[in-house]
Amino acid sequence: QVQIVESGGGLVQPGGSLRLSCTVSGNIIFTNAVYTWYRQTPGKQRDWVSTIGPGNPAWTNHADSVKGRFTIFRDDTKKTIYLRMNNVKLDDTAVYYCEVDGHWGQGTQVTVSS
Repeated sequence: QVQIVESGGGLVQPGGSLRLSCTVSGNIIFTNAVYTWYRQTPGKQRDWVSTIGPGNPAWTNHADSVKGRFTIFRDDTKKTIYLRMNNVKLDDTAVYYCEVDGHWGQGTQVTVSS
């Protein structure tokens, strides 16, 4: 089994910053896996946000809607994936989920509001 715990969500003003964390444990070789952040708002499908691969340096990819504002990175010593969110917008309000090998966390709420 794989356990995923997201954290770091909260209320942030437009233009502000936030850092989400995704800590992974269980039956997985952390350094070899590909990790992805998704987000979802009520009544809508879950959308892809960012992905990071293995290796050093690790390859990354971001959705156009967050490119240049969000950065995904990893700390293998802490078995944690991060999503740094800068210059957030109202449309970034969502529950953010971390996924690896089909395993999902419970999500962390991000609310952008003035």
